[in-house]
Amino acid sequence: MTDKVLTANRLSDGIAVWLDATGRWTERLQDALVARHVEAVASLEAIGKRDFVDNRVVDVAVVDVQEINGQLWPVRLRERIRAQGPTMHYAAGYGTADPAFIAV
Repeated sequence: MTDKVLTANRLSDGIAVWLDATGRWTERLQDALVARHVEAVASLEAIGKRDFVDNRVVDVAVVDVQEINGQLWPVRLRERIRAQGPTMHYAAGYGTADPAFIAV
């Protein structure tokens, strides 16, 4: 099984977030809780459904990641872009994605 993390978009501003080990949503992929077995993935899905119903986040998804040299890397390009930031100017305080991070 591939390692997985739970991602979503924060309802208040649309910024991509990941669930951390404390149950909070963080803007840093590297702080995400990594699920490494089926039961952990099921728990992530349940938390995502709960937080969606509670209007904390939208577009909730469990996504595949791999750990390379101690750093989490999303498997899909779409998730790499979401993790690094938009490819264009989005809002004050948010830079554009690092091309080296999102390169396939």
